[in-house]
Amino acid sequence: MMIFKKTIPRRTFLRGVGTTLALPLLDGMIPAFASTPDTPKPATRMTFFYVPNGAIMDQWTPAAEGAAFELTPILEPLAAFRDHLLVLSGLDNNEAWGLPGIDVAGEHPRASAAFLTGVHVYSRAREPRAGISVDQVIAQQFAEQTQLASLELGIEPAEITCDGGCSYTNTICWRNDTTPLPMENQPRTVFERLFGASDTTNPAEQQARIRTNRSILDTATQEVARLLRDVGPSDRIKVNQYLEALRDVERRIQIAEEQSHRELPSLQRPAGVPPTFTEHIQLMIDLLTLAYQTDMTRVGTLQVGHEMSNQPYPDLGISDPYHPLTHHQGDPEKIAKALRVNIFHAELFAYLLEKLRSTPDGDGSLLDHSMLVYGSGLSDGNKHLPVDLPVLLVGGEAHRIRGNRHLRYPKGTPLMNLYLTLLDKLEIPLERFGDSNGKLDLLSV
Repeated sequence: MMIFKKTIPRRTFLRGVGTTLALPLLDGMIPAFASTPDTPKPATRMTFFYVPNGAIMDQWTPAAEGAAFELTPILEPLAAFRDHLLVLSGLDNNEAWGLPGIDVAGEHPRASAAFLTGVHVYSRAREPRAGISVDQVIAQQFAEQTQLASLELGIEPAEITCDGGCSYTNTICWRNDTTPLPMENQPRTVFERLFGASDTTNPAEQQARIRTNRSILDTATQEVARLLRDVGPSDRIKVNQYLEALRDVERRIQIAEEQSHRELPSLQRPAGVPPTFTEHIQLMIDLLTLAYQTDMTRVGTLQVGHEMSNQPYPDLGISDPYHPLTHHQGDPEKIAKALRVNIFHAELFAYLLEKLRSTPDGDGSLLDHSMLVYGSGLSDGNKHLPVDLPVLLVGGEAHRIRGNRHLRYPKGTPLMNLYLTLLDKLEIPLERFGDSNGKLDLLSV
């Protein structure tokens, strides 16, 4: 179906009782044969995927450079995305180093706080202070084009008590140098932030809302029926897929909340979220994908775990807290368990990439119009080393980033040089960010 005289506005919403849903980019929003300054272009999405406590680096780093590298055990789950993948070696989180005579311990808080900011923090300072994180620089640029400037998602709850550095381990996102942004780990809260306003997050009231209110999607039924009469076959498929995805996510959230009444071992999951770590993070990934699909936001951060995370991984048959496993001191059994967690983290990233690749967006997929950074603020967690970090960049075709490469940069190259380069690709030109001292050659095509 070709529409010559009019198009569906890009910011089209399905309006129902108590809810407003934004639509994904449809073919009918783009004039046939049109190429003008007013023609909608697929939006860029920027994602930062953070894993804690480094990696088993000899099982991460490919031996060869360039396109001939072999995928290591940790990278093997990403084989299906090799053509999009850049493995970046030699990047340093320089500001995570401790200052002699000033910093006592605090390696993990400094690592996570500096990962997106390039700013040195003092973990035992009376008032937390870091710097604006790169995701928020991008969010400020995109804020006028979306309902939400950014999404900050996590899996673990915020620490209630800790010995200094809580503000630096609970989040990796900073609005400015004095304002850390909380990472939301409750799927229902994220869903309502995206698709339906709520006056409270009180669990009892949330449950009452579930029992008394019909699905928020049902409130838009008449609008959907009207819209489907006016769009072409390909757009009809997209709208139906979009609504099916919304229903599936809402169903899973409701099931999770019903399960939250059950008595569960305290280490398996927080109340109100799915019963397993895997289901929890996959649901958060699905919500992030929906946020991108509807253009509710274009910037997302997912913190898989806090630095010093003591999260066990019963899904993997690992009951040991993760942080002590990374301090393995050469113990083969601990190394093997930590490695399995590293591989699992890569599998979760592959899940996100597949969700993006399978979600249509304009003339391609969400993956085609995305850039994603995967990494940790430390490399060797056993030694607290913030150098030669495990970092991946995935760039969609729209950004002309040449994938299928392992690139190694000179010793001492700041991680912030990568962010400065990505900001340039997003047309956010800065002379410097954090401790950057230049831009990277990403072998663009």
